[in-house]
Amino acid sequence: MPAYMIANVEINDKDKISQYLKNTPKVVKKYGGRFLVRGGDSWIAEGEYKPSRLVIVEFGSYQKAKDFWNSVDYAPLKALRQAAAKTDMIFVDGISKEMSEALA
Repeated sequence: MPAYMIANVEINDKDKISQYLKNTPKVVKKYGGRFLVRGGDSWIAEGEYKPSRLVIVEFGSYQKAKDFWNSVDYAPLKALRQAAAKTDMIFVDGISKEMSEALA
């Protein structure tokens, strides 16, 4: 089952975050992840949520997502992002393809 990292990133230091943005994709890919959303326009259809920069990354499994988060590869990038931005982030388990099709 896939798992997803969902983050809202409020950038405070554009120079530092540019280093993060440049180097993170190869680490995400190494852990089987792929970006589904990486910034871009958003439309608030309902409620009060106002994302700054929304990021969604899909991983092949919850364990792969945790491996990425806890990896020595991501640790320096994580520290760089934390110094450059305020981030709200969650990891969430997805649903199986069969469950997705049954709900369609």
